[in-house]
Order: sequence, then structure tokens, then C-alpha cells
Amino acid sequence: MEITKPTTNIIMSKNLNNSFKKRNTNTGDTMKIRLGYACISETLNTNYKTYTYSNYIKEQNKKKLEEIITSNLFHLQELLIYNNKNNIHFFRISSNLIPLATKKEVNMNYYNNYKKIYHTLKKEIKKNNMRVDFHPSEYCVLNSTKKEVVNQSIDILKYHYNLLMFLDIKEPLLVLHIGSKEFGKEKAITRFINNFKKLPKSIQKTIAIENDDKSFNVEDCLTLSEKTNIPVILDYHHHQCNPSNKSLEELLPSIIKTWKITPKMHFSSPKSKLKKEYRSHNDYIDVKEFIKFINILKKENKDIDIMLEAKKKDEALFRLVRELKYQTNIKFLDETSFMI
Repeated sequence: MEITKPTTNIIMSKNLNNSFKKRNTNTGDTMKIRLGYACISETLNTNYKTYTYSNYIKEQNKKKLEEIITSNLFHLQELLIYNNKNNIHFFRISSNLIPLATKKEVNMNYYNNYKKIYHTLKKEIKKNNMRVDFHPSEYCVLNSTKKEVVNQSIDILKYHYNLLMFLDIKEPLLVLHIGSKEFGKEKAITRFINNFKKLPKSIQKTIAIENDDKSFNVEDCLTLSEKTNIPVILDYHHHQCNPSNKSLEELLPSIIKTWKITPKMHFSSPKSKLKKEYRSHNDYIDVKEFIKFINILKKENKDIDIMLEAKKKDEALFRLVRELKYQTNIKFLDETSFMI
């Protein structure tokens, strides 16, 4: 049944865990969706501090670097507490957590000096079984034609993997794009596979690939996945910018089959319909387009975690929830999770 405007009031569940286990078979609601946001909170209005490599080389100020790392870790703690209090079960941690972590010249031990706060962060994540992951920056290009960029990318992946281990994440995930399209798609995918195989097995198991808005579409990611068993993350907005030959309805079963855990997907809305702004993210989520998307997902009858990539972060998430409550008959389980 399509998700339409409600005719009755939505009943909120008081017990999230029980709601997940005891699904309402009378209404036919069998698919759970959890919404998440990325990196920073508009509500808390704080940002991670940085320390550029050039400034560090000039100053050689390790104490300043340690203070910045401590500040960033405490900031993450506040974000996790905020998420738990607002029943946000899905969150992307910022890659900027530990400045200069991949710079060998800095020689900073970013674990031993911060064991206590990592332990606190770990407890906060486990409190409500929050799903957290990382999306390394655009500088992580595993299929680059330049050896130094590949080596740098491997260091970036090792840094993120270490953080996942410090936080004792049970289902660790690092999200990547296929990367450079130099010399054509086929050779680019081959380069990715060859360099992927150079990674430690432990890191290989954490990698997921996402379709991008210019070069590699969903079908390209599925082609790579068939050769590596890497799960595929559908980015809905990127799919609109860079579509495959097949429709989303045709692609979804193959995407979902790549996952051994709950599939993750990305959703954002274009800044505007103008060609020059279409690929940019909007501050908020287009609720009509989101409803269209989850009506397509509903046919797969599979639990999905959806990362909202809107510029207004948690504000965009909660605005979308309010709009969904008004415009649909969706059964919400808590502030950010619902059944369809």
C-alpha cells in the first residue's frame, strides 16, 4: 500500500526496542527505517577545531595539537549524548576528529593519551546501540594513478579504521567512492580492485562503495561489488544526477543483496533545479521526493538506515520528521525511526 496522507492519528511507541521486535502485523508495517545525519549538529552549534600541517611545522606545538584533539573528542561526546537523548540511532562521525593523524612527521599517538575519553565515547555509542561510521574525504582516492595518492589513501583508511576499533564498533563501515575515472571506467575499476586487495583484510571488510554524481553510477558500483563483495550504498541524489540505464526499482534488489548487515543509503535534495546548482545539497529535505523514495523502498520489505545529507544536519532531520507526520500515515517508533 502506498504511503499517503493519514486518516488517523499516529501512535508513538514508548518502548523502541519492543517496537522493533513486536511489529504491528495488523497494519502490515514490516519494514523499519532509521534516519541519521552527518558530523555536526546545528542545534549544538559547535565545530571541530583544526590544526593545519603548515602551521604545525612552523610552530612545532604538540601541546596545542593535544588540546585540539581533546577538545574534538569532548565535542564528539556531546554529540553522542545529544543523539541518545533525541533517539538518533544513526550518525556519521567527522573525519576531522584527529588533526594530522596521517602525517608521519607529526608522530602523534592518538590512542594512548586519550584512552579514558575513548572509553566514555564507546559507552555512549553502546547505550542505545547507535550505528556510527565514517566517510573519508575526497583526498582518499584508492584508484588514483599516482602512487603517492594511493599510499596517502591507504594511510587515511588505516586512520579511520583505527578510530572504529578504538570505539569498539561492531559493524565498522568506511564509505568510499570509486574515485578517479582516468583512462576510462573499466581501467579505473580495475585499479580500485587491485589497490583494494593491497589493504589489510580487516580494513577490506569495512569498505562500502557509493555511487557518485559525475562518474560512477549505481551499475558501475554493482559491477565492482560483484568482483569484490563490497556492499553498495545507494545515494539517491547522486542517482538523479548520474543515472544508470536501469531504473531504481530494477537496481534496488541487487543493491540490497550486497549487504550482510542492514543496508545503508544516502538521501539529499538538490540546492535548486538550476543545472549549476542541482548537484549541490539543499539545507533541507524535499519531503515529497522523500516520500516517493520510501514508497519505492517499501516494495523491497527490508530494514534500511538512511543518512540525510542536508546542510542543516539534525535540524533538517527533525523538520523532515514533522512533515512526514503531517503528510503520511507512517507509524513512528520514536523521534527518528518509523515503520512502513
